[in-house]
Amino acid sequence: MNPNPGRDAAPPEYSTRQARKAGVTAFVGTTIEWFDFYIYGTASALVLGRLFFPDASPAVGTLAAFATFAIGFVARPLGGIVFGHFGDKFGRKNAVIITLILMGIGTVGVGCLPAYSQIGIWAPVLLVALRVVQGVAMGGEWGGAVLIATEFAPPNKKVLYGAFAQQGSPVGNLLATLAFLALTLLSDSVFESWGWRLPFLASAALVVVALYIRLRISETPEMKKAVVAQERTRMPLVEVLRSHPVELLLGVGAVVAGVAITYVKTTFALAWATADLGFDRGDFLLVITIALVAQVLVQPFGAVLATKIDPSRAIRWMLLPELVLLPLMFLLVQSGSVPLAMLGMVLATAPHAMYYAALAGILAQVFPTNVRYTGISLSYQLSTAIFAGTAPMLCQFLLTRTDSIWPVVALGLGYVALSLACMTLLLRRGEARRGPDTERGEARRESDTEPLPAHTSTRKDAAHS
Repeated sequence: MNPNPGRDAAPPEYSTRQARKAGVTAFVGTTIEWFDFYIYGTASALVLGRLFFPDASPAVGTLAAFATFAIGFVARPLGGIVFGHFGDKFGRKNAVIITLILMGIGTVGVGCLPAYSQIGIWAPVLLVALRVVQGVAMGGEWGGAVLIATEFAPPNKKVLYGAFAQQGSPVGNLLATLAFLALTLLSDSVFESWGWRLPFLASAALVVVALYIRLRISETPEMKKAVVAQERTRMPLVEVLRSHPVELLLGVGAVVAGVAITYVKTTFALAWATADLGFDRGDFLLVITIALVAQVLVQPFGAVLATKIDPSRAIRWMLLPELVLLPLMFLLVQSGSVPLAMLGMVLATAPHAMYYAALAGILAQVFPTNVRYTGISLSYQLSTAIFAGTAPMLCQFLLTRTDSIWPVVALGLGYVALSLACMTLLLRRGEARRGPDTERGEARRESDTEPLPAHTSTRKDAAHS
């Protein structure tokens, strides 16, 4: 490694046209990857328990299906480590191309998988294996997509362009929900026989489209600069754990509200509403669909807000309303009314959706270029493994054990409080490290250690070389 990183390398050149192209590339790729990941969650709530765990009671079968859903999240940190390593050493582009192919293999494989009645115990075993493949792919995908969007962006627009990658999550979720909503036109017997497989098989065509788009994007300017300056780290994981442990832990906590609440509101709520409250499957899928449309429309404003005002204040404005709106949502769903459930879901979606939009751009500026892929991937994927992937299972367990929805509500509020505290500490840590305002202009010119929005920054790369 070069003892004087960055000395011989010119600052990266930013192009608005290239930045927009990179943002669109990140958006399309993450949309398809998230579509693949979310259709599994919807299928878990609706049908996988009966097909792959038929000997269990309906509640236990659903719990078992949610357990396979959680396994995909447990595998995601592995994907973050593997693809973070190669993405930090050899570039972002090749890493996200491989993750896209892996996700397609895992998803189409689930669509082709025989049920328990056909191959017995091998059915759930193979289901778990394919879910692991999905998890590894998603674990490597998110960090690479965020960096493609942010590392092409000018220094003062990284949070905004990071929102391109984040927008793929609600759009992918919306497409997944619409796919299953369309399948409600089928009879229950046809849906359970082969209808549920159609979204998984359709993924093959979507992956080809995303692959074509990704092959046309170049490597990011900041990664090119790191290669020229020989700033790459031999073992990015070791460097993150040794030099950035506090940032990593705070990052894990900061991510929770952006990811776990989604699965409380959609995957768990869908199972609860259809199994316990008497909602028709199509009616509640429509409720979720309207909420996702609202999320697609509202989410980008979180990145705008975090760019325009002090990010700590923006985070409070985004998350504090969730402490009221999430309990309200469950009350309105419990009423059994489709319009009231829809209102509650839309209201509870806005706060964490806006927070999710700003999250990627902030995290992408916490770590320097040479370990950035690994750092943000670990933060995000450890959080999803510990909190998001287990959320539907924990919610179902609490509901089954207590026969009350209020422990589930308390769990959701705990997720929000944890993220609010961790993100506030992360931003304050960056602000304290920055020092006087007079240093801010100089730091903004250092492309591979861009400051956190408005008031925060990271350590200088020299400390990590």
